Amino acid sequence: MKVHIKRQNQAVHFEASSELSPVTVHVDGPESIGGEGKGVRPMELVLMALGSCSAFDLTTILQKQRQDIQDIQVDVEGERRDEIPNIFTKIHISFKLKGEIDEAKAQKAAELAVKKYCSVHDMLVNGGIEITYSIQIN
Repeated sequence: MKVHIKRQNQAVHFEASSELSPVTVHVDGPESIGGEGKGVRPMELVLMALGSCSAFDLTTILQKQRQDIQDIQVDVEGERRDEIPNIFTKIHISFKLKGEIDEAKAQKAAELAVKKYCSVHDMLVNGGIEITYSIQIN
């Protein structure tokens, strides 16, 4: 896997692309270092990666369990330490599911999705970050 990141102007606004996808992502820094508010910040991308990786796996597992999933929304909240580098210390993933879904199956599916199949989770946990999750149905 390879990505390409190109500066868009004299500030800290970059456009990122991947050899796997034709989509580009705009990444920008805070105004204090020249950010223009034209993209997400790198640490936001980490939370987005964790949430979407877990959601992909949760969706796949629930579909294999023949659960009627009408909607899935995911909120991911991270706490960062004050010292530089300001890495995450704790992250919580909140899954909000809608449909005819068995709660016990959803709990088991979430555990597998987050703790077994999500590669982003494993990288972060191996880095010492505490990751928790919760599920809400309907």
